[in-house]
Amino acid sequence: MVTERSLAPKTCNLRMTAIRAFLEYAAQEYLWIMPVYTDACGIAGVKAANHAIEYFEPSEMTALLAAPSGNSKTDRRNQMILIFLYDTAARVAEARQVKVSDLHLEAEVPYVTLLGKGRKYRNIPLLEKTILHVRRYLKEFHASNPKSDAPLYYAKVHGEIHGLSSDTLEKMIKRYADQCRADGYSMPDNVHCHMIRKTRAMDLYREGVPLAHIQQLLGHENISTTSGFYAFATLDVLAKAMETVNPDEGVKSWSDPDTLERLYRL
Repeated sequence: MVTERSLAPKTCNLRMTAIRAFLEYAAQEYLWIMPVYTDACGIAGVKAANHAIEYFEPSEMTALLAAPSGNSKTDRRNQMILIFLYDTAARVAEARQVKVSDLHLEAEVPYVTLLGKGRKYRNIPLLEKTILHVRRYLKEFHASNPKSDAPLYYAKVHGEIHGLSSDTLEKMIKRYADQCRADGYSMPDNVHCHMIRKTRAMDLYREGVPLAHIQQLLGHENISTTSGFYAFATLDVLAKAMETVNPDEGVKSWSDPDTLERLYRL
């Protein structure tokens, strides 16, 4: 895969994972395959270079959330989707699969249930402002049956409700990003929905939220997955840290003779 087909490191590692999973399954039926499976497990993964995390700066995220005008029903739906993606840090597939019945707005702590990777469910609390948006959205889009199993976000084709595709959401965010650029706002070159999830996690990280809590929000099974992506000093955090140790003009307190004497006694 590497030397002959020149496949990307990520592709090689994904295919090796699939091969190992198949061999493990086959070895349960045919014991003679077990040595092959063991050998496959011993093959080291291809090292892949870490790329910088793509996320929106606060001004960019604010502009993107405000991009839908609200003049049309589609715009109001799309704005709700953008707010939901940011507030819950949901993956696109998770947001697409949310049903009206997955919302629990009457609970003591209102939350939504997401179905994540590995068919695992997790509950995400909703903020007060988001709840107001959700209630307004339900009143317009699901007034007839607010407890139904219909998809929360949908499009009507020939009078029938259909869930949205990932392509629809990706085209939506690119369209609003182009609109923001036309209005004079800066935007990353390659905008995609997953950046909203990363933006939410990055914002929480910069506000001092523990990584364990961010891990729970993102649905990462292993804390190392979370820390590997988000536990690094962003430019503004790094700048602030450098400012705290940057020499100021004037005499430093540690140069005072009394202070020096106390330091020497430590």
